[in-house]
Amino acid sequence: MDRRRGLSARLKLTLSYAGFLAVAGALLLAVVWGYLLRYVPDNSQGLLGISPNRYLLTRTFLPPAAVAMGFLLVFGLVGGWLLAGRMLAPLTQIREAARRAGDGSLSHRIRMKGRQDEFRELSDAFDSMLRRLESHVDEQRMFAANASHELRTPLAISRALLDVARKDPTLDREELVERLQAVNTRAIDLTEALLLLSRGDTGTFTREGVDLSLLAEEAAETLLPLAEQRRITLAVSGDAARTSGSEELLLRMVTNLVQNAVVHNVPTGGTVTVHTETVRTESVRTGTGGAASVLRVENTGPPLPPELVPTLTEAFRRGADRVRTDEHAGVGLGLAIVQSVVRAHDGSLDLTPRPGGGLLVTVRLPGAP
Repeated sequence: MDRRRGLSARLKLTLSYAGFLAVAGALLLAVVWGYLLRYVPDNSQGLLGISPNRYLLTRTFLPPAAVAMGFLLVFGLVGGWLLAGRMLAPLTQIREAARRAGDGSLSHRIRMKGRQDEFRELSDAFDSMLRRLESHVDEQRMFAANASHELRTPLAISRALLDVARKDPTLDREELVERLQAVNTRAIDLTEALLLLSRGDTGTFTREGVDLSLLAEEAAETLLPLAEQRRITLAVSGDAARTSGSEELLLRMVTNLVQNAVVHNVPTGGTVTVHTETVRTESVRTGTGGAASVLRVENTGPPLPPELVPTLTEAFRRGADRVRTDEHAGVGLGLAIVQSVVRAHDGSLDLTPRPGGGLLVTVRLPGAP
């Protein structure tokens, strides 16, 4: 932003220090002068004929007082300039870090030393902001690269199939159409998932009252044929859990969790349990109570290493022993969409590996007012 150049903060503080010191000195001299003249007679011979009168005291006192005032002013200017420079030195470091960040360098950190004060708190907050911003930018770059790769794959397959069909006139056209349809369907699913993920990240949706228990029943009814096909027991239990948000996004969240639990399960005889409830919460700071709507999706499955679990919500991240090659392979955005929807609804997502294998997913959303 273009602004007219004004006085620097250091110069303003210097003038303020010098002005305050000069005013304080002038008041002190005025008080001393007033009390001194109060007991001095105003005649030609002074007190008892031997003490100086007001005229002599004035000529004697004023020159040193003027010198003292000049000294106070110079001392205030010099001392104020040095003191202001020392006090504002941390702001120079923060300004340089902000300039580097504005030029695109997010790896720089201030790491201001010294005891805790307002400037150190500002420095730590700025470093924390740079850390989160750098992490967010890295995630976006990785996401863009992975999305480009994932979108390029079906297009490359389609081109390869068309090239083969062009070179081989005897190729079965019906088989070619089916394979192209499968590839096209996967590309459409990926595009829709990316759009849904974008909606969740931006939070552009209308909020309304939603009951998670009804969404859980709807998702379970939709995925029941898939669960029966895999001989997996799918059960829904719990009470009403009302929250405020987008019914479409929350339904996709629940559906993704249930589908993920069904697909990444044991080959046969597994279980998937969906439970909803409303729990009371209490703020530690204010001590006031509230309500939270909780959704738990628990499933059997192969054991998951603890270090793998935090990476499951990353876009296009498919953990070991969780990659599938059947018709429900997915595009690697299931839990990423869940996390995006939960974050957009001011909730929390917790993934916990079960001791016997499988995963427990807990979603907490603010209760409806």
